[in-house]
Amino acid sequence: MQNATTAVEPIVGIDLGTTNSLVAVAMWPLTGDAAARAPRVLPDDAGLAMCPSVVRFGEGEPVVGVEAKQRAAEFPLTTVGSVKRLMGRSLADAAGDLPYLSYKVVAGPAATARVEVPVGDGVKVVSPQEVSAYVLRALREQASARLGVPVRKAVVTVPAYFDDAQRQATRDAGRIAGLEVVRIVNEPTAAALAYGLGLRAGSGLRDQVIVVYDFGGGTFDVSVLRLVAGEAGGGAGGEAGPAAAADAFQVLSTAGDTHLGGDDVDHLVMQWLLGEIAAEAGQEIAAVPGVRSAVQAAAERAKIALSDAESTEVVLPLPGGRRLVRVLGRGQLEAMIMPLVERTLECCKRAMRDAAKQLAGESVSAVVMVGGSTRIPLVRRRVAEVFGCEPYTAVDPDQVVALGAAVQAGVLMQQQAGLGRSAVLLDVLPLSLGLETVGGAVAKLIFRNSATPCRASEMFSTSVDGQTSIKLSVLQGEREMAADCRLLGTFHLRGIPPMPAGIPQVRVEFAVDANGVLSVSAVEQRSGKRAAVQIVPNHGLSAEEVERIELESFKHAREDMTRHRIADLIANSALDLHWINRQLKQHAAKLETASREQLEGAVTRLSELAAAARQDWRSVSADEFHKVKESLDRASMRLHEVAIAESLRSQNIGDR
Repeated sequence: MQNATTAVEPIVGIDLGTTNSLVAVAMWPLTGDAAARAPRVLPDDAGLAMCPSVVRFGEGEPVVGVEAKQRAAEFPLTTVGSVKRLMGRSLADAAGDLPYLSYKVVAGPAATARVEVPVGDGVKVVSPQEVSAYVLRALREQASARLGVPVRKAVVTVPAYFDDAQRQATRDAGRIAGLEVVRIVNEPTAAALAYGLGLRAGSGLRDQVIVVYDFGGGTFDVSVLRLVAGEAGGGAGGEAGPAAAADAFQVLSTAGDTHLGGDDVDHLVMQWLLGEIAAEAGQEIAAVPGVRSAVQAAAERAKIALSDAESTEVVLPLPGGRRLVRVLGRGQLEAMIMPLVERTLECCKRAMRDAAKQLAGESVSAVVMVGGSTRIPLVRRRVAEVFGCEPYTAVDPDQVVALGAAVQAGVLMQQQAGLGRSAVLLDVLPLSLGLETVGGAVAKLIFRNSATPCRASEMFSTSVDGQTSIKLSVLQGEREMAADCRLLGTFHLRGIPPMPAGIPQVRVEFAVDANGVLSVSAVEQRSGKRAAVQIVPNHGLSAEEVERIELESFKHAREDMTRHRIADLIANSALDLHWINRQLKQHAAKLETASREQLEGAVTRLSELAAAARQDWRSVSADEFHKVKESLDRASMRLHEVAIAESLRSQNIGDR
């Protein structure tokens, strides 16, 4: 046992949050007293569990955490917080946040968001990944000091609705911080892992369905999961042995908004306070960066205070020795934030609809609350009303994600040491993945809420004679046409031998790993030509785009399916007409007059219908289009018989 422990490095769990971040560990050391190996948050030297996700830049080494946050009003232009909202996003995506940030955000390569801070006589431009890396580095050093051994590996959590670019940005931040991110886990799934700790402890929390409601600082996620408890194994110290059945955490559905969180609650309070300042001291005072930083801090304090009190006094120092004093009541705050809370509940209802088929009438056993914003009484009250049960708050909502990440890290350490596996994670994709086809339609290979890791493949071909290269456009979204989905990336399969249209056989495979990262490969099976790429877009989906993608997929479902069907009919008709017209030129004279006239009429009708559909797909009936194409198929049967007979005759098959 001791050899197994010393051969395995510690893996920590990290909750990289918008407002605060934490690091935790479980199953370390791998052997010994079970209580000592229970999941626990690793505090800093001052005994504080949470590290504010705030970095202040200057001439020397950046300042991270508590001090940077406490002195943000003194250094508004060089103190960077809430940077998670910029991770993997473009400047246009982040436009809604800019009025609330004291620092400057500029466009970087490929229009990605970058932070610009004044340093000395110049400016320094840093990426959100670099800012996050300083926070991760501080957590790594904190963990190393507490454990007494170097920490180089981590499981890091992300919002369930983070797309490929945002997940890759998180991985990059870890790499910059000197951490190998061995696994990315969705935050609600990590919370479920922490919640499921009681399954083996005889607490009665057996096989059940739970909802994880994760209202964090910058993002909102909801996941519906089925928890299935395995049988406890007989390993030493209570750990599961290799033969023990694993607990299963199966995500049934997920929904959310990557641009909705506690920061948005703060912004609403900020708007009110800035309006009061403008009325009292003038608009120019409200625009001073130092004042805005002070207002932001005051708004957060007021929000936190109103979770326990019915009212709170806000005192703000203003330039010139003046100060603003206002009283904010809980009822006033609730009126401000009610639309935000209702947006979270719409996501919950969508997730429940998506999971309905798999639930088969099962009821929700518990709603686990995650994130500091779930302490708001209005949030807890509305969640209880919607789900018909009191929210589960026994686990600290600020720590539950980090503890769950530590549980998963402990599982990975046990696997590396050959001690068995105590939990199985079955996560899901938030949005569908597919390829653009001829006519601009989308062929979906992997559908939303598919369990990861997963893979799927489909056969494609060329649409033009002699085509030697195929452009593959990878898309994400729920709509049926490529123009309505998000383009993730493109790559080319080159070097295909020239062949008639429809003859090459190209197998395209999508593979999504356990971290939700997509890889695409393609092979032309006749020639063996291959191409592969890991899809990493420059920036991710905005909250508005995610909401639009899902809502429009429902609103336009019937229209989209019809348009997709017509696009496929146009593409298939073009190929049929190509081959039939070629054979008609060669063999028309050998056809009976009636057969030839019937075939020519069918060719004309389908050609006219396809031309009309190309010009305006709404001008044709998909059913009529299909019938005309079937009529051509039947009318061409005699032509195919003649063509085959002529081919056999030319090869003297009958004489062999």
